[in-house]
Amino acid sequence: MLNRMWLAFFITALLAIAVQLFNGHIEVLSASVAALFASAKLAAEISLGLIGVLSLWMGLMQVGEKAGVVSAIAFVFEPLLRRLMPEVPKGHPAFGSITMNLTANIFGLDNAATPLGLRAMHDLQSLNPLKTVATNAQILFLVLNTSSVTLVPVTVFLYRAQQGAAAPADIFLPILLATSASTLAGLLVVALVQRISLLNSVVLGYGALMLSGLVASGFYLMTLSAEAIGTVSTAMGNGILLLLVFTFVIVAGIRKVAVYDEFIEGAKAGFAQSIQLIPYLLAMLLAIGLLRASGALDYLLHLIATGVRILGFDTRFVDAMPTALMKPFSGSGARAMMLETMDHHGVDSFAGRLAAIFQGSTETTFYVLAVYFGSVGIRHGRHALACGLTADFVGISAAIAVCYWFYG
Repeated sequence: MLNRMWLAFFITALLAIAVQLFNGHIEVLSASVAALFASAKLAAEISLGLIGVLSLWMGLMQVGEKAGVVSAIAFVFEPLLRRLMPEVPKGHPAFGSITMNLTANIFGLDNAATPLGLRAMHDLQSLNPLKTVATNAQILFLVLNTSSVTLVPVTVFLYRAQQGAAAPADIFLPILLATSASTLAGLLVVALVQRISLLNSVVLGYGALMLSGLVASGFYLMTLSAEAIGTVSTAMGNGILLLLVFTFVIVAGIRKVAVYDEFIEGAKAGFAQSIQLIPYLLAMLLAIGLLRASGALDYLLHLIATGVRILGFDTRFVDAMPTALMKPFSGSGARAMMLETMDHHGVDSFAGRLAAIFQGSTETTFYVLAVYFGSVGIRHGRHALACGLTADFVGISAAIAVCYWFYG
């Protein structure tokens, strides 16, 4: 799948460059060459930037595992995860790292979510009989990450506030609905492909509890101002991180664990993983950079707008589609598209709101796939990409629907 996808990206970029040259836009050549070298530089910067934070969390996770804290955290969600990932044996460390990663994602703790996710992928890789081919559990975990619910997208609120929005946090509920739809779609499509039964008391019970928790949290946060939401979410996120760090170290000390030595061993593994990521990130960023520089994404947007007009549908959502199309490829690119849409159409316009909802409810699928699978050397993702893009499509469609519902 990854080999065919990478080749398709290059062929698409080549065709777009040919069209640009035919139309007399010779500058596309220099832009494409610049994209090649910029991608190489960015891949190295991202990987090197992960060294510190990945070493930190891998070291802390090593201490937490030796202290038994990670297994205690896993105990809460292991019954659910065992039914979703039946090939993972009872009591495996992967349950703890998966639980911590998904929790970090829910609270928007990006600086912890990625390292914890890489650790979870590493734990799942230990059960993989074919080291270059993704297992069912790894695919489900990746899809949940590409579509995971973020309870409080504080950064999106801040961007809207900076652009002068009257009520920066008023898109909170639309984002929560759209990203919930994306997560549910991702889970359902993976369950269908992998023949996982979701109609049992454990899965339905956990689903009801998590849904009620999200709804209750959502209604509470909706009573707060944008500044208060930011304060509450930041305090909660920082509090959770500090609580984990001190719990890991203190409990390990009580249990006579050599905390310093264990931290060093875990940090060494984190350092090695961050360096290993460079070629995988480079490959993905290279293809994405060429797609952007060649104008292929612009042609796709024009094609969508033309099709919508021919069908006679409302075309207002098309103005926000650059953010939606860019987000699976590049988080920074999507952020730039969102800000450009807000600036051109107005932060409280239909397009401005929808672009913010896209930014807060979708994920950088190709980046996550490259980083997570690359960290353990997987080159054959099987149905991971198709399932992840299906979740993205549902999330984008849901974002458009709720935007029309709330603001149409």
